[in-house]
Amino acid sequence: MNLTELPIDLKKLIENEKVDFLTKAKRKYPLSKTRIGLFFACIWCSFVGFMAYALFGPLLRNEEVHFTSNDVPVTASWEDLSELLVPGLIIGLFAVIGLILLFFAIKSLFQKGSYFVGTETRLIQYYNGKSTITDWEQFTGNVKIESKNNLGDLEYELRTGKMQSQKNQADKFVPDIIYISGIENVYDIEKKCKIRIKENDPTPVVLSH
Repeated sequence: MNLTELPIDLKKLIENEKVDFLTKAKRKYPLSKTRIGLFFACIWCSFVGFMAYALFGPLLRNEEVHFTSNDVPVTASWEDLSELLVPGLIIGLFAVIGLILLFFAIKSLFQKGSYFVGTETRLIQYYNGKSTITDWEQFTGNVKIESKNNLGDLEYELRTGKMQSQKNQADKFVPDIIYISGIENVYDIEKKCKIRIKENDPTPVVLSH
């Protein structure tokens, strides 16, 4: 990819800057991440489907539904569905949540990636007219690489993030992540990023005597 292929707004943004690299990510997130989300959504929907069939299945066969509520035997039928109202609403809520999870999982699977431009001082991410700029000093230097035949994904950890509460444990810091997924020349771009991150590392150098 060369500068002439970039959107006009992005060209103006990097005007007069030295460009180390520029690339167009094929996906917004790595396939490994989107597959996990899709798998979880499918498991959730399958579980809700099993619950719904277990509860309403007998009705579909014109049979009565027998279950217990507060240890009291309850019977429901097409003539009297009042006892199924509350459990039906609960299952319906879980079903809506499952469909939302499935929608976003499928959306993330096919969501196109951004343009990425690395300069001497910053990494620019551009997608549909929106630019996100991250100075190299915000990177910790921790990176994950997944590649095959020089095509792959980069996952960069930032110094920014948020605290996540944990049960019976101290709060855990979860760093923000920048994904550069489905790019060519993945190792070449990683090397260039590594150089800039080291050059802009704000951590004081400790000299040994």
